[in-house]
Amino acid sequence: MLTGTIFDIKEFAVFDGPGMRQTVFFKGCPLRCSWCHNPEGLCMQPQLMVSHASCTDCGRCRAVCQHETCIACGACVAVCPLRLRKIAGEAVSSEELVRRIRKNASYYARYGGGVTFSGGEPFMQHAFLLEVLKQIPDLHRAIETSGFCDQAVFEEVVRHLDYVMMDLKIFDEEKHLRYTGVSNQKILENARQLCSSDTPFVIRIPVIPGVNDNEENYRATAEFLQGAKALQKVELLPYHKTAGAKYSMLGMEYQPDFDPEAAVQTSAKLFAEYGIACEVL
Repeated sequence: MLTGTIFDIKEFAVFDGPGMRQTVFFKGCPLRCSWCHNPEGLCMQPQLMVSHASCTDCGRCRAVCQHETCIACGACVAVCPLRLRKIAGEAVSSEELVRRIRKNASYYARYGGGVTFSGGEPFMQHAFLLEVLKQIPDLHRAIETSGFCDQAVFEEVVRHLDYVMMDLKIFDEEKHLRYTGVSNQKILENARQLCSSDTPFVIRIPVIPGVNDNEENYRATAEFLQGAKALQKVELLPYHKTAGAKYSMLGMEYQPDFDPEAAVQTSAKLFAEYGIACEVL
């Protein structure tokens, strides 16, 4: 039995696949997107998050701490009178995660939903993910992914999924490397495989001002997707200014490599030219 690391299970999710769902967030991501709004999902290890703005500096956290540097033991969480501290991340066995998923699974099924695996990047823990998926074949199983993994791994996991939501963040490889820290070649290989498969899927584009919100990027993406058998739609997700709100809670600095105040340009009509349904969320 394998153990994985998750940082949240969101109930009553309505934007993470068909129907009403529960969404499991996996820790760990191989990308370092300049606009990431889930920084607690980047690192594989559990992390302490602190809401510093409301702290009264009562000192109770320091009184119980027995370590020179934080090891996310959680001792300070229990004594904070304002509940400003939490540990992002916990280790769970596949059996325990399946138990939690099944607890309310019948309710979500009643509303046409199921369970979605998100992150971070679920493929970072693909062996654990597979072990969980194989124990819930009767549930509707979806994933939200960057698609960055080896092709063999991607194909094996997708065989156990009913629905895929995959990002195509930036079509140009040089730009993709600059703004996400990785090449997009593996991503495009996996997207190409998805386009030829029968698995229903959605392509998502996080729309970032001055980075990928231009006709060249949209048109290259549309040409790539045109004729895909099971493509349901493309979703454009405009950048939100609150994306960097969690960074200070983790002791990190938010330093986007673009102008976060600039307006984004969306173009649903362009995708329609290629016979592709497109929504701006």
